[in-house]
Amino acid sequence: MPIDSITDCQLDSLPRMSEGQVKGDPLSLKNWIKRSLAKPWNYVVKKRLKRMSAALFGDTGVPTSVGKQAPALAVSLAAGDWVRVRSREEIEATLDRWHELRGCAFLENMWQYCGTTQRVLTSMQRFLDERDYKVKKCRGIVLLENIHCEGTPVFGRCDRRCYLFWREEWLDKISE
Repeated sequence: MPIDSITDCQLDSLPRMSEGQVKGDPLSLKNWIKRSLAKPWNYVVKKRLKRMSAALFGDTGVPTSVGKQAPALAVSLAAGDWVRVRSREEIEATLDRWHELRGCAFLENMWQYCGTTQRVLTSMQRFLDERDYKVKKCRGIVLLENIHCEGTPVFGRCDRRCYLFWREEWLDKISE
């Protein structure tokens, strides 16, 4: 194998290592429509709706209650820190109409961790966005140990077990 064909990341080989799409149980009409529209919704429609909302209503996407409910980003979390996931009410107060805070979505399967104590795995500075295969910068986002995505209601179960992204505003650091 020529040396220039070796990469440091397996991402390039994902299309070649897969054996095709999963043929699951038949989808309900509702889920078939959601799945069919997911890509255009997320990459085109939602982006345009956010722009129109900002133009029409001066909506920045960040609720006005964020400053009252969430700590400032100055409280940086590091690997090994213990945190308490805020209550549902506290987190909902930080979310905009798209269930996001500063672009980071709070997913339905994250609610089960509200009020629990967790340990920070790492603080994120960059990540690979698999939608466009670009490495992107971020701040104020952490990964928590042993908290993984297991799929979505629309797309079904997934065995990849990606870590969920958590905004620091959704977490309270526990003093030692």
